[in-house]
Amino acid sequence: MADITIQNLTKYYGDRLILSDLNFDIQPGEKVAILGPNGAGKTTLLHIIAGRLPYDDGHVSIGAGRTVGVIDQMPVYDPTATVEDVLRTAFARVQEVRADMDELEAQMAQHPDNDSLLRRYGALQQKLDALGGYDHDFEVDKVCNGLEIPQAQRTQLFAQLSGGEKTRVNLARIILEQTDILLLDEPTNHLDLDAVRWLGDYLETYTGTVVTVSHDRYFLDQCCDRIIEIHDTTCEFYAGSYSYYAEERERRYEQRLAEHENQMAERKRLEATARKMHEHGTEKLAKRAASIEKRIARMKVTDRPRKEKRMAVSFGDPNYETEDVLKVRGITKSFDGRPILQDVTFNVRNGERVAILGDNGAGKTTLLRILLGEETADAGVVKKGQGLRPAYLPQQVHFANENRNLIDTLIYDKNVTMQTARNRLGAFRFSGEDQLKIVRMLSGGEKSRLRLCELMYDPLNMLILDEPTNHLDLMSREWIEEAVEAFTGTLLFVSHDRYFVSRFATRILYLENGTYTDFTGSYEAFLAYRERQKAETAARMVVQTPDKPAQAAPAKPRPKGGTKNIAKKVAVLEREIAQLEEQMTALEMQMAENSADAGRLMELVHEREQAEALLTDKMAQWEELAAQIE
Repeated sequence: MADITIQNLTKYYGDRLILSDLNFDIQPGEKVAILGPNGAGKTTLLHIIAGRLPYDDGHVSIGAGRTVGVIDQMPVYDPTATVEDVLRTAFARVQEVRADMDELEAQMAQHPDNDSLLRRYGALQQKLDALGGYDHDFEVDKVCNGLEIPQAQRTQLFAQLSGGEKTRVNLARIILEQTDILLLDEPTNHLDLDAVRWLGDYLETYTGTVVTVSHDRYFLDQCCDRIIEIHDTTCEFYAGSYSYYAEERERRYEQRLAEHENQMAERKRLEATARKMHEHGTEKLAKRAASIEKRIARMKVTDRPRKEKRMAVSFGDPNYETEDVLKVRGITKSFDGRPILQDVTFNVRNGERVAILGDNGAGKTTLLRILLGEETADAGVVKKGQGLRPAYLPQQVHFANENRNLIDTLIYDKNVTMQTARNRLGAFRFSGEDQLKIVRMLSGGEKSRLRLCELMYDPLNMLILDEPTNHLDLMSREWIEEAVEAFTGTLLFVSHDRYFVSRFATRILYLENGTYTDFTGSYEAFLAYRERQKAETAARMVVQTPDKPAQAAPAKPRPKGGTKNIAKKVAVLEREIAQLEEQMTALEMQMAENSADAGRLMELVHEREQAEALLTDKMAQWEELAAQIE
């Protein structure tokens, strides 16, 4: 049985048709991505599946007994709730089952021969086991570590977190709920690169069903095996990852174009034939011509498939030849006594494409603002090369007067003629009626493209970008990337978009814990370098020498006898763990056999709970000793 069934789904907003007669199933365990341009109806479809939006026609159903979690759903919590309290709400179902079991235990004590109560209690016990029992500390710590929610933050009030921090905590809560179906609406928007990788790894091994709206191409490649593309109110299906979709979409376009051109060629051939027959003037040929014309009238010619034109522009000052365009020396910055940047020193050379990377809060945007002169460093100096003309594209682009249309915006801002404004807008793929749009009605990606269009004819030699692809759909990302590709000067940017970083970066400046790593090379080479560094650090931590012990994190005193004695203890624990697992299996069989005996069943449940608690303790001991051996 399908987890999600969509039949003849139709949705209007007012008189505007958004989704028209959609039909598809999503099977248990599938990882599906919903793609399409902004405004196509992707989030609308996700909200309809989640039961949060009504629809005008059709049928939407979720598999019987299947639970659904929505990542963007932000419940309202008590103002006094901490992050830890919010995370623990993920186990509300466990608490409900436990409360129901307590109530049944009281009833069973009064009615020990009631078979119905016994059956309900046994079903609840199985449900409790399926939900993970009682101890959830390990799961909470694992998810928080992966999503980089620090222990100190878990004691903070949830209401005091930033929007991005709330989204991250909510994502952790949904993951901990272990729902059968996950609906994710742009889950990577507020995550840094490491957290996105962790989420991708988690979803790769997640056994439930996942439906994702995302524009992160690496993320889609990692954790989706089917694409549903929404366009022109309908949908098209691709049985593969994003990379397959990108290639297959191009192949289908070429196929449709060839089909259209063949049909048009056949129509023209028949029309020419009929025309020649009419020219000959005989009655017989006229009848044949009429027959051909009826055939032409019955012909169905598919519409010519549409394809966005690529940008054919280049901008920047190719004659700027200063070697070092930026010299940064000893930049130090703290906020409220917490050091963000410490003695950051580097040069940016002409023509380099430098990515500033790091976790959220590492100081990336702060460093950009210091370089631009918008923030003052506590210490250090920034020297700009002679004749340097930088331009800045922030995350959120604003214009002086957003009530003007695009043509007037260029006329007023850049002092150009109407025809010049039209030509420049056309070069950046604003054509026809698009040029008459009011600026405030543009999407984020369109505003970024308009700002780049304004910068196009300025003698720029350095472009500084802060998350240029954030919140943009795939088409807008491709447009921005084409514009950046056309820039001939020096590029300095902050981004969490792995595809963008991989495409443009020739050098990585990685900020971490106030310090930084300056790496020359591609993003892939930098990742490999970091893995080697981690491996070497781990090796140094375990290697001990008589003269110089490894400088590792403080650890518990090592027992006498070295790893040999630890290995013996591990072996003993493994035998005890195996015995406890066998004991729990035997107890479960006895519980099934004594389901009609309330008194005996209660005893067996108590024994199993004791065995489970002891097993948890033994497993913790085993993990600690195994870590010492490693």
